[in-house]
Amino acid sequence: MEPGALASPNPLSATPLEPATLARWEHAMRSARSARELGQLRLAAACQHQALALSLRLLEQAPPPGREDDCIAALVVSHLNLADLQAQAAALDDAAQLLCRAHALLLGLMADARHGTPLRQAAWRHSRETHAALLQHLRAHGPHPAISKTLAAAQEAHTAGLPH
Repeated sequence: MEPGALASPNPLSATPLEPATLARWEHAMRSARSARELGQLRLAAACQHQALALSLRLLEQAPPPGREDDCIAALVVSHLNLADLQAQAAALDDAAQLLCRAHALLLGLMADARHGTPLRQAAWRHSRETHAALLQHLRAHGPHPAISKTLAAAQEAHTAGLPH
């Protein structure tokens, strides 16, 4: 973790028995936004970590039918917002890693035939956002090896026939 990185306790251990819901994710996001607006960046990061953990658990639980796009959006927004907070704290490597992770997760979902068509299509649609975020990070902060690797993997997936 970089010196300016915004650490947080492990959000997965905070509430292991409570099911993840979109309502809980939205609450965590509102808390993060409020903390950020008040300039409380560490609290904002902790809330954002919680939102990210909830978004990951939503996908592990299999999204409710008809809510696949919402669950993928939660995953993407959580990663992008936390990456923004890390970049604001000058933790550019952590920010880049989060962006790469988000894009790689979507590529993995798109490629995994075990997931239903609605989830795979949602991952494809939202991969445009993560791709754009990777390119924006490069423009704003210069080259990063993890981003180069992630973009190359995305190109390979596209060449292999996965939509991107």
